[in-house]
Amino acid sequence: MPDLATALLFSGAALALLLVPGPAVLYIVARSASQGPRAGLVSVAGIHTGTLVHIAAAVAGLSAIVVASATAFTAIKLAGAVYLIHLGITSLRRRGRLSEINSEAPPRSMRRVFTDGAVLNILNPKTAVFFLAFVPQFVDAEAGNAAAQVAALGVLFIVLGVITDGAYAVAGGWVGGRLRRSPRLARRSETAAGAVYIGLGLTTALTARSA
Repeated sequence: MPDLATALLFSGAALALLLVPGPAVLYIVARSASQGPRAGLVSVAGIHTGTLVHIAAAVAGLSAIVVASATAFTAIKLAGAVYLIHLGITSLRRRGRLSEINSEAPPRSMRRVFTDGAVLNILNPKTAVFFLAFVPQFVDAEAGNAAAQVAALGVLFIVLGVITDGAYAVAGGWVGGRLRRSPRLARRSETAAGAVYIGLGLTTALTARSA
């Protein structure tokens, strides 16, 4: 197990990364703004269920295989890009339904919100790289059982992530409460979310192609 000094140092570095909004944070905020803080918190649970998959892969050494293989890495990045674009198109379609007179787009089920979050993070190869390139810097080889240390740091990362992402979910729910009072703002919110998802997906695809 990492000692206290290592845990504190890792926590500071991890928080610096977690506080920078990425695809996962944008997804959480979008769902929370659209369906309320409960949906945002369910998204957080889904995102970090995906993180558990990356931790298990890192402990098993699968992350090293993915990063070492340009083909596997690019394939995962492209899959993630396609999924982001899919989420963007779905948001734009919701915007279209909100535009209909006296109609509302049905909210996504909590199961779907959870699943989307988990898949989004599982298909994020940057998380795999994080656990391969960043976490090992805090592993003490002399302490033995490196896999257990990686697992412990991964759990600490999830705890910190739940706290920071939970704050984003609450903030998104607060904003969403005001958006839902105005159909026009709600439509603009869905349009903005769709555009962001599609933009992130295209950026990921182009990066994968260049890689």
